[in-house]
Amino acid sequence: MDGIPECSKLSWDAGPTSFASFGDIPGNLCSPTDDWPRPFRNLNHDAAWEHLAAASNPHSVKFDPTGRWRADALNFQPCAETSSQDRYAIQEIHIQGRVWTLSAVFDGHLGSHTVEHVAHHMPIIVREHLELITQKHGDRVVPPPLIADMFAMAIRAFDDAIANDVLELFPGGLSSLSRLSDSQIQEVLDDQLSGGQNYTKARLCLYGTTALVALVDPDHQNLWLANLGDCQGLMVSETGQNAWNVEVLTRFHNGENPLEVQRVMNEHPGEPECILDGRVLGAIAPFRCLGDTPFKQPPEFTRRILYNLYPGQHDTSPWEEFLMRNHTPPYISSTPEVTHYPLDPSPQAPRKYLILCSDGFTDICGTNQHEIVDRWARTAACSSSRELDEKSLALRLLWQALGNDPTSVSRVLTLNMDSPWLDDVSIVVQCL
Repeated sequence: MDGIPECSKLSWDAGPTSFASFGDIPGNLCSPTDDWPRPFRNLNHDAAWEHLAAASNPHSVKFDPTGRWRADALNFQPCAETSSQDRYAIQEIHIQGRVWTLSAVFDGHLGSHTVEHVAHHMPIIVREHLELITQKHGDRVVPPPLIADMFAMAIRAFDDAIANDVLELFPGGLSSLSRLSDSQIQEVLDDQLSGGQNYTKARLCLYGTTALVALVDPDHQNLWLANLGDCQGLMVSETGQNAWNVEVLTRFHNGENPLEVQRVMNEHPGEPECILDGRVLGAIAPFRCLGDTPFKQPPEFTRRILYNLYPGQHDTSPWEEFLMRNHTPPYISSTPEVTHYPLDPSPQAPRKYLILCSDGFTDICGTNQHEIVDRWARTAACSSSRELDEKSLALRLLWQALGNDPTSVSRVLTLNMDSPWLDDVSIVVQCL
């Protein structure tokens, strides 16, 4: 499942008209100058829940017959004029008769082509690398550090292939482009009438995505998290009678993380503009991503290949603003930060929930994220098995983050506004 939402316009006949002010909308996407107050339809509880479910397309996967190990996911963007660039993935990976589980969230930017490609192919790439390392070890258990190394290697190789698949279209690679005219390059790339394989490969280089990928072994004794960018992983652990601990498992890879800033500056000494205004080359916020090839290849790649993908149809000046600072690529890393966490699979073990979320979720939670997740966990703990089956844990978490009442949820769902008022939100909740 790749998490493409099926959003549709909500009926404006669903409830009485009320008005929202700027401070009523969570997150940081709205502006005080957006002509407030704005009308919305105030739905009752059942209608608000139904519309929230329709707008976020929740999906659940059970990893065992009892439903103890399961994952719930959603992808939410309430503005019907805008398609979400977030995606998620939940899959079982069968290796030598045993079942691993993979869950992930991806936050695409600039366009959806690359994030769709990554959400579809990431489980395939991880499975291929898992097969190789387990075959090498035969009947022996693969040590967790080797799985972590394999995880990082698989993701790096996957990202390298995005640019390399394009460079292989030109014998001699990047150095050969100086001998080719623009029309010759365009002839190679513009193959849409014959299937469009070259065009599709090159288009992937224009866009990018962050990624947070979780892998659990067949015995449910180990969890590995691979993180690139600004998605977030949380572990919610039961500590007592209706008491829960919320632990942040990941670090943001952006200008707010001084370790990331220092890493990039160390990799590009003598280049004071490698980071400008908290952004890589002054242009992009995440410091680690998949795709985003203009930040990973020399400027000639963008100017000779990507400019010729849409010749004469776009303004190149925004690209040139950062390409002029591109001296020693790559500036964005495709090396994930991989961490390992031991798990307890015994039936009497305290309950644990792994939450993977895009930065849209952290945005709507703001400084109240810990309290929101804690209230959600306590509510889920009091639910019956039937209620848990009927109501997605991810959808319950989104409801809690949006205000935990029909009016707050209605504001976000039915606000009368043509441009997005919330960032895209993807959530995966996995029971461990």
